[in-house]
Amino acid sequence: MTWKPHVTVAAIIEQDNHFLLVEEKVEGKLVFNQPAGHLEPDESIIDAVIRETREESGCVFQPEYLVGLYRWKMAEKNRTYIRYGFGGNIKQVIEHAELDADIIRILWLSYDEIIEQQSSLRSPLVLQCIDDYRSGQRYSLNLLKDINNG
Repeated sequence: MTWKPHVTVAAIIEQDNHFLLVEEKVEGKLVFNQPAGHLEPDESIIDAVIRETREESGCVFQPEYLVGLYRWKMAEKNRTYIRYGFGGNIKQVIEHAELDADIIRILWLSYDEIIEQQSSLRSPLVLQCIDDYRSGQRYSLNLLKDINNG
């Protein structure tokens, strides 16, 4: 059997010392996450983070840099996730946007508030991405290349 990691993207967005998070229902449990999701077939990694941010928050995201590239092994489900974490800004908020069905609400939380909610974060990737962002990690989007054959 071929091993296939789950490739995901996430937007790390800060405004006025608060981070954009979504509260979502996952397997019957309410959790907090960045706007994030899976890469779809024939989609660039950058297009994926723009789409996921729009679908989960109603915001048009402009990725400006890569904060980090992460591998997380979720031992209890024997799954491995590869996450691309992007930093950037909101270009537009779409009024009355239809959000993904599992999104309960959009929140802007301070770092301290996120720490208080640490047990309710969807994964350890959420806080790791924020900590790396806060430490100043920034990598050029030029690192990402889409090679299409045919």
